[in-house]
Parts: sequence; C-alpha cells; structure tokens
Amino acid sequence: MKKKQQKKRVLQAIKIAVGSSAAIYVAEVLNLEYAISAGSIALLTLVTTKWETVKLSWFRLVTFLVSSVLAWIVFTQIQSEWLAYGIYIFLIVIVSEEFGWKATISVNAVIGMHFMAKRDFEASFVFNEFLLVLIGITVAVVLNLFYDYAGQRKDLVRNMRYTENRMQMILGAIAAYLADKEMQYDIWAAIRELESQIRIFIDDAYEYQDNTFQSHPEYYINYFEMRMKQCNTIHDLHYEMKRIRKMPQQALIISEYVLYMMDYVTERNEPTAQMDKLKEIFQHIKEDKLPTTREEFESQAMLYHILMDLEDFLIYKKRFVNSLDDKQKQRYWNQGK
Repeated sequence: MKKKQQKKRVLQAIKIAVGSSAAIYVAEVLNLEYAISAGSIALLTLVTTKWETVKLSWFRLVTFLVSSVLAWIVFTQIQSEWLAYGIYIFLIVIVSEEFGWKATISVNAVIGMHFMAKRDFEASFVFNEFLLVLIGITVAVVLNLFYDYAGQRKDLVRNMRYTENRMQMILGAIAAYLADKEMQYDIWAAIRELESQIRIFIDDAYEYQDNTFQSHPEYYINYFEMRMKQCNTIHDLHYEMKRIRKMPQQALIISEYVLYMMDYVTERNEPTAQMDKLKEIFQHIKEDKLPTTREEFESQAMLYHILMDLEDFLIYKKRFVNSLDDKQKQRYWNQGK
C-alpha cells in the first residue's frame, strides 16, 4: 500500500514538473511577458483530477474575464498598490465564493499582480495574460489525460478480492465462536482493520471515478460502500454475540448457516438463495420450544438479533445488486448481451 502511494506521488511530481516547465517554455517561445506565471498556472491546475481539471480550466477562462474587468476598475482608480491590490483581492474572493469558483482565486491573484504592476489595459497586454492562462490550463489538461486507467482498475479489483477474503475470514471466526469453539484471533481488531482499509479503497474508487471518462465508474464506489455497511453490520453482530452468557443449542444452526453464507461473500453473487435459507432458520427457531429460564430467554433474544444482523448483511448486497443496470451487469459481471 505504501509503495503504491509513493509511486503515485512520484508520478504526480513528475507530471507537475514537466507540465510547469513545458508551460513556461511555450510562453517564452511566444515571447509573452511574465512567462514564468504560465508554469504556476499549470502547476495549480495539475494538482486536480482529470474531471476537476476540465471543470477548473473552464472556470479559469470565465473568471479571467471577471478578474480583468475588476482589475481595470480598481487599478485605474486607485494609485496606492497595497490598497488597490487589497480591494481587488477582496472583490475576487467575494465573487469567487458567491459563484463557487474558489479554486480560481490563486490564478486570478497572479493575473491581478501583473495588471497592477503594468497598469496596462490595452488589448495586447490583456491578450498576453489570456494566453498565459490558456497555455497553463491546456498543458494541464493534456498531461492529466495520461492516467494509469488499467492499473488503477486492477488495483480496485484486487482490493475487492482482498475485502471479500478478509470478510470471509471474519465470518468464519464468528461461526466458530457460535459453535462454542476457541477464537483464533481478535475479531474486534480484524473488523476495525478491515473498516480502515475499506475507507482507503473508497477514496481510491472516487479518485478512479474523477480520473476516467469511462461509463459507470461509480460501480466501484457503490461496491465498497456496500461492503463498509456490511462491515458495520458485522460489528453489531459481534457485539450481540459477545453478550450471550451461555450459547444456546440453536446457535449451532446459525453457526452452520454463517459457514454456508461466507462462501457467497463474492462480488457477483445475488443473495436470493441465502435470504431464503435465512428465512427457514427464522421459522425453525420460532417453532422451537420456548426458553424456560431468564438466561435462556436472553440468549435466544440475542440469537434473534444476530439473525436480523445477518439479514441486514444480505439486504445491503441485495440493494447493491438491484441498483445495477443492464450495462453495468454486462460490463462488470459479463451478463446480458
């Protein structure tokens, strides 16, 4: 995991360095004033994802017109540099916050410095500033098109298999506990560790979505969010299980069911059969003889809670499956046409 993050940081650093240098080079070839600012604009745009870069580039072009007009109004009326620039920045921040253009403030601040230093609002200098912005965002957009789409997708699939494997191991330990066997490892720690990993996987899935123009990238986000909900359910199930003072006889039936169910904790399983079998267990326990002591009553009540937790576990997967359209099933599950 750390190695992957380091690789990502190095590639991002290379992209920013190349993009900034290329933007400055192009600006110098065109003999633009303040050519170095093109590198700064490229840098500020490259730190975003692919979709954010496209959106931010559009905002930068729109707000360039706004910043140019504000610079002309302020810098032609106020001679004091510190006062004029303060008023200009105040107006830029107000306008940007109002229209949701906060990410453009830094570039507009740089453009404002140029206008304040030159006090030149002739068409040639305005065009010079426009080209600086255009070069910076164009380089950023082009470089952000280079993205390890296939590698990121492989990582997401690998993370899915890891999540399923860890979840199966945790359910196996729970089944062993319900069968009144000795615990092999700390389930609490295992669940917390898995939850922590899934949070990282969700962030990776969002990054993948923001860096691809492919259809249905939200599939991976929905998958990992579904697994996170299931993990929370396992947390509740384990809490209920630990409250049982004496394991009743019916717990063995639930243990066997958990062992059966854990084999179906896979990406492409639709849990209809598992839900039907769970209903049978509900009915079996309901028809069983009533508890005779308070301790038996409390233990059986806990078993009902565990069964309901298992039902919630399956419902989350069922909802995920029901949310898939035909194109997603065809693309990710190889179903359909």
